[in-house]
Amino acid sequence: MSPELSHAWLSAFLLGVSLGITACAATCLPFIGTLMLGRADGRSAGLRDAAAFLGGRLLAYTLLGGLAGALGAWFVKGLAEGYGNLAIGGAALLSAVLLINDRRQAHRQCRRQAANARLSPLLLGVALTLIPCAPLASLLATAAGSESGWQGTSIGFFFGLGALLTPMLVLIPATASLARSLCVDQPWLKRLLPWFAAAVLLAIGTRRIAQVSATAALIAAGIAVVLLIALTRRRPATGTHPVFFHQRQID
Repeated sequence: MSPELSHAWLSAFLLGVSLGITACAATCLPFIGTLMLGRADGRSAGLRDAAAFLGGRLLAYTLLGGLAGALGAWFVKGLAEGYGNLAIGGAALLSAVLLINDRRQAHRQCRRQAANARLSPLLLGVALTLIPCAPLASLLATAAGSESGWQGTSIGFFFGLGALLTPMLVLIPATASLARSLCVDQPWLKRLLPWFAAAVLLAIGTRRIAQVSATAALIAAGIAVVLLIALTRRRPATGTHPVFFHQRQID
C-alpha cells in the first residue's frame, strides 16, 4: 500500500467526519426525521432505522467513489449539475407512499415485514448522499483523480465511515421515541401523524425534483397522490389488529 493512498484514505475519512458533524443533520433530518415522526415506532425501531439509513449512506458513498474513479470527470460533472435531486425527490415520494402503506397493513411480526420496514430509511440514506456540498465534491474529485475504480471505491468507503460520525445516530431514535410518546399520550395523533408526515415528504420530494424539471415533478407528484388515494380506499387486512398502538408501553 502506497503512502499516497494511505494519505488519501485518511483525508477522505476526515472529510467525511466534517460532513457528518456539520451539514449532515441539517440536510437529512427534514427527510428521515419526518419519516420517523410518521412511523412513531419508538426508540428500538428508531435505532434500527438509523442503522439502515447510515448503512445506505455508507454504501452510496462507496459506490460513488468507485464510479468517479472509474468514469472520471464527466461523472463528477453530471452530479454537480444537480441531477441527484431526482433520486432524492423520488426516494422521498416513495417513502411517503410506503409510510401510508405500512400504516394500512396489519402489524404482523414476520421477517419479511421487518425487512420492508427498513426499505424507506435505506433508500433515503442512499439518495441523500447526492445532496451537492463541498465535502462530496472533494470526495468525487479525489476519487476521479485516482483514475482507478478500486482506489475510488476505497476512498469513498473511508469517506462514508467518517460520515457515520453524525448527530443522526441520536436524532433519529430520539424523534421516533418522541413521536411514539405523543401518540400514547394523545391517541388521536396515531392516525394524523402518518398522513402529516406523508404530506411533508410529498412536498419536499416534489420540490427537489422541480429543481431539475418542473414537468417531472408534477408527474411524479401526481403518481404519488394517486397511489396514496388508492391506499385510502383499500381495506386493511383482516384478522389482525388494524391499530398499531395497541399497547401503552413505550420502548
